[in-house]
Amino acid sequence: MKTSAGEAGGALDPGILREYDIRGVVGDTLTEDGVAAIGRAFGSIVARRGGRAVAVGYDGRLSSPELEAAAVAGLCAAGVDVARVGLGPTPMLYFATHALETDAGLMITGSHNPPEYNGIKMVVGGESFFGADIQRLGALAGAGDFTAGEGRASERPVADDYVRRLLEGFEEGRPLSVAWDPGNGAAGEVVQELCARLPGRHVLLNEGIDGTFPAHHPDPTVEANLEQLKRAVAAEACDVGFAFDGDGDRIGAVDSRGRVLWGDQLLALLAADVLAEVPGATVIADVKTSQMLFDEVERLGGRPLMWRTGHSLIKAKMAETGAEIAGEMSGHIFIKHRYYGFDDAIYAALRLLSIVGRSEVGLSGLRDRLPAMINTPEVRFECADGRKFEVVDEVRERLGAMEGVQVSDIDGVRVGTADGWWLLRASNTQPVLVARCESSSREGLERLKEVLAGQLRLSGLEAPDFG
Repeated sequence: MKTSAGEAGGALDPGILREYDIRGVVGDTLTEDGVAAIGRAFGSIVARRGGRAVAVGYDGRLSSPELEAAAVAGLCAAGVDVARVGLGPTPMLYFATHALETDAGLMITGSHNPPEYNGIKMVVGGESFFGADIQRLGALAGAGDFTAGEGRASERPVADDYVRRLLEGFEEGRPLSVAWDPGNGAAGEVVQELCARLPGRHVLLNEGIDGTFPAHHPDPTVEANLEQLKRAVAAEACDVGFAFDGDGDRIGAVDSRGRVLWGDQLLALLAADVLAEVPGATVIADVKTSQMLFDEVERLGGRPLMWRTGHSLIKAKMAETGAEIAGEMSGHIFIKHRYYGFDDAIYAALRLLSIVGRSEVGLSGLRDRLPAMINTPEVRFECADGRKFEVVDEVRERLGAMEGVQVSDIDGVRVGTADGWWLLRASNTQPVLVARCESSSREGLERLKEVLAGQLRLSGLEAPDFG
């Protein structure tokens, strides 16, 4: 292992210190020595808070075993003990912090990024470690401001316990035929174990963990990555198909007719099930979510709450409000009801299977019962980091002088009109702006797109193709 455990510290590439996690190109912006320094800085933060133990896991990327070893060396050098839970999805690492009662968790994962990337997700005391926490960690690593000690590392596999806990979320109904596509990501082995224990018929695609992702990119929010799953559902006459991202914390789904159910539609079905048991529960969704979701939650007697995009931000808001369930358009689903509240795509799939198994109309019928809206996809287009927030501020200022609009500035600007709503926000992780429009009619959608395009032109930007 080529690491000095970060003894002297050293400046990290600032580009890897993202809002929600650490992410970079292996061997370029993200090195073994850098990860060792990050591990030691994180261990120092845990130790200074009075913590003694950190659970560590890693995903199926080719670089992950070496980076995991570097992180473990850094943590031990900071004087904290390490429970090495091994290869698996990020939610398994989160589960390990509860099952092993550790003070913190660190996951080596590149999530859904291309194979040359890798990164780190962290949690302390059951809470997300993000934003200012990550910037502080970077400063500590750069300054070499570490604690010192001789922590011990031990092998503490939790995969079997995790699978057993996942199965507690499944309630058997009529037998189902299910297609599963982990996308050669870190959820593959867990999904295989689940399918061996679940009733019904199961079709596995790309279940072998392979960090080169030979079948398709491991991002289920891009419809092109779901084409293989759609074909399998049709060929095998499946009731439902599920797909997961590279580290198993984001879900994609298709119904028996091959139609994609997006994050807000999945959340609507899960929230209805939760609200049947917990009347009046708070349900959180991000600003990109369809108005359908918020209206459905209110109709069912729940308390809808719109919040900022970002899995760490959503989890923090859940802890603040006591929400039972939350979700994002990106496919992160957070279930506290009968679970832990972190984003676990595999657990969400099992809860959805329970709903479908109890339903007489299947997933396609449940989808058809949801109010139909007409919307654009999430459109992402380039805008320099130094300019993207300025554009949003300029649009917000111009909207302040307009009549007949309702503006929410929770995250960017979400603008309600008689035609529906449109959104413009700056990405926290990339030099891009994000836009989306939704209406109940195609004519209204076209008007919304033109208003948004006009606002972008006023700020000197060429409007993208909204689809």
